[in-house]
Amino acid sequence: SPDDQLMAVRLREHVVALAETIGSRNLQRPKALEAAAVYIEQALSAFGYAPRRQGFDVNGRPARNIEVELPGASATAEIVIIGAHYDSVAGTPGANDNASGVAALLELARSLAGHKLPRTLRLVAFVNEEPPYFTSDKMGSYVYAARCRALTENVTAMVSLETMGCYSDEPGSQRYPPPFNLCYPDKGNFIGFVGNIQSRRLLRQALNSFRHHTRFPSEGVAAPGYVTGVGWSDHWSFWKHGYPAIMVTDTAFFRYGFYHSNLDTPEKLDYDRLARVVA
Repeated sequence: SPDDQLMAVRLREHVVALAETIGSRNLQRPKALEAAAVYIEQALSAFGYAPRRQGFDVNGRPARNIEVELPGASATAEIVIIGAHYDSVAGTPGANDNASGVAALLELARSLAGHKLPRTLRLVAFVNEEPPYFTSDKMGSYVYAARCRALTENVTAMVSLETMGCYSDEPGSQRYPPPFNLCYPDKGNFIGFVGNIQSRRLLRQALNSFRHHTRFPSEGVAAPGYVTGVGWSDHWSFWKHGYPAIMVTDTAFFRYGFYHSNLDTPEKLDYDRLARVVA
């Protein structure tokens, strides 16, 4: 649609700004990481939000998550969190991983600005998802989820937007950890919904809703968290604190050949299909 086409242009602009103009962004390149954070804050402010910072210390260096909130209209105490990490692996531009997820987060924020939803909705840009902080208490999402638990907040759903821009109709373009290769398609033209067994109800709700609102190909799986790739993003942090959480992804290294490399650049992404997913 014309709206999708406009969103595709905006998504590309976000990815180029983060992955090309700023480039590799992490605590090894603190100025670049700060530039990415400022870009996100300025974009959210332009949409009419008042971004809040959750700062914390990482071995003497400052890091921060960035959040905005839309208060709920009726079920205010029920909180839905949509998040994406804005750091990239050291030495990589991180266009798909994860400027694509941040771009999706920003365009969701633009689309939802001024809307009143039943539940409270938070949109959060997380820092430090990538190594050496992955699966540690220095992950931005871990710090955030720990705060939610300490405040006894009722997080009813968390959705992690992770590596969302690669699609292919070629047979054999999609791989899986066994035994999922026996029952899922071999074309990487779908968006994936991934959760652990404890989050299977949320996964079904999200996948059914997505399929109700779009004809875009989609697949879902609820699997044990130890299966390769199932817990490889910020949703893991919320599992660790007892919250239901899922990941929306193009399946990353199971499809995208430039994962965690210096070739993960903006021109590799399919912005038209990403726009349909985000819409």
